[in-house]
Amino acid sequence: MRLGTGFLFWFTFTLAIESIGQSVSDKTVSETWVADRGDGTYKNPILHADYSDPDVCRVGDDFFLVSSSFDAVPGLPILQSKDLVNWKLVGHALKRQPPIEIYEKTQHGNGVWAPSIRYHNNEFYIYYPDPDFGIYLTKAKNATGPWSEPVLVQSGKGLIDPCPLWDDDGSAYLVHAYAGSRAGIKSILVVKRMNANGTAIVDAGTIVYDGHETDPTIEGPKLYKRNGYYYIFAPAGGVSTGWQCVLRSKNIYGPYERRVVMDQGSTIINGPHQGAWVDTQTGEDWFIHFQDKKAFGRVVHLQPMKWINDWPVIGLAGKNNKGEPVLSYKKPNVGRSFPVASPDESDEFSTSIGLQWQWQANHGATWSFINQTEGALRLYAQKVPEQAKNYWDVPNILLQKFPSEEFVVTTKMTFHPNQKLEDERAGLIVMGQSYAGVSLRSKKDGTYLVYSVCKDAVKGNAEREINVLKVTTQVIYFRVKISRNEMCVFGYSLDGKKFVDFDDTFQAEPGKWIGAKVGLFCTQTTGSNDAGYADFDWFRISKL
Repeated sequence: MRLGTGFLFWFTFTLAIESIGQSVSDKTVSETWVADRGDGTYKNPILHADYSDPDVCRVGDDFFLVSSSFDAVPGLPILQSKDLVNWKLVGHALKRQPPIEIYEKTQHGNGVWAPSIRYHNNEFYIYYPDPDFGIYLTKAKNATGPWSEPVLVQSGKGLIDPCPLWDDDGSAYLVHAYAGSRAGIKSILVVKRMNANGTAIVDAGTIVYDGHETDPTIEGPKLYKRNGYYYIFAPAGGVSTGWQCVLRSKNIYGPYERRVVMDQGSTIINGPHQGAWVDTQTGEDWFIHFQDKKAFGRVVHLQPMKWINDWPVIGLAGKNNKGEPVLSYKKPNVGRSFPVASPDESDEFSTSIGLQWQWQANHGATWSFINQTEGALRLYAQKVPEQAKNYWDVPNILLQKFPSEEFVVTTKMTFHPNQKLEDERAGLIVMGQSYAGVSLRSKKDGTYLVYSVCKDAVKGNAEREINVLKVTTQVIYFRVKISRNEMCVFGYSLDGKKFVDFDDTFQAEPGKWIGAKVGLFCTQTTGSNDAGYADFDWFRISKL
């Protein structure tokens, strides 16, 4: 057995999150998933991580992608690419999520749903919905920020998946869908007028498409104009079993013609769900969308696209020009080749926390500290909320997305519990609607190594301790091995060389509308006038 030897940059995050928007980690390429085959072709998914509901735009020679983030903070992750295949995470548009006090508690499945990103008047615009509060807008001169404080373009419940369009005459429009859970209706798309700068809705809106009969649960609309036609790209039929529709009309308010332009067909790419059309500077057309892979998240695919008789054909064309998604294809022609790149995974915690990390709620200033002298991330033991049934309800869990279907996570931790307290705890966790983790826990008679599992945490069930072992060390190495069938095996080492795996195998589960995540935590149950802490020297992801 050996220590994971992969990446060098995951955990930099002073978490005064002001720094997280600008901090970019070392440019290390993933050991576990690279889409670029190095021979002029790529494989799907281009991002084997949970960047759900992707939207993309091109500005000059650069492509920018934004995705939903729900209650994770910082939110609205922004990725940048030169060729649509190799992507880097470059920032977040939301440092904290409004309303601030609401999102100081975990709100699984709530928060930021499907956003859109556009470049207009030399600024980036991101429109995003919160299904409980309305449609927000945030803007920035640069994709890396700083981003403006979000403003409510329209308040209301169940308003989801907005996308703007500025017409040739300068008129501004917004298309969006409805969440039946809040609005009492779904499967319809509405177009509304905005003021010229896109900061407010100025009319009641018009239903332009009713999908109840042919396209149930139509959602995630993206609005474009081409060759005199208005186009709405929108998925229907459900996240894991649906299809891609395109609507077109000469009038923005319809009537719209409808066509299914892509479905799973004979492929293994289920869905294929919500996405966006983008062109290259050389005139090629491409479509980015996600696929639901359960615990591995809603991963991002890239499909070739072409226009036939003013209808898009996405993927490999079949009967009636309805496409099927590709697993591999020639890379986009962007005029030249670019180096292989991928979002950061590992973190050495040298100067800051990496952009890949997110909390389960709006963060507190006392949750973490980068100890630059030691080159370590310090997590302070925060009191578990009184109402928390388990860690599903705990805000200060620091997590990142699964990066592929097979990988190993290893971290080195030094535990410094408050000697006046007991039941402080710190360790490594795989989080979802069920979770498991390995940790050190302080008790009156010393320190204990604990492996625990919480099945159906989402239902409020209590954790179950599977293995408990008294230890005399405060320095320990934790490891979890994740395999293609979503199975996780946790282990530990006292020297970083010889690892002992626990016999129990845990099956990772998705969260609420997201994949499973892996990360770190430090908590206490009693509370006092001071807290213990844990120093994490590094966090590394390597091949299984």
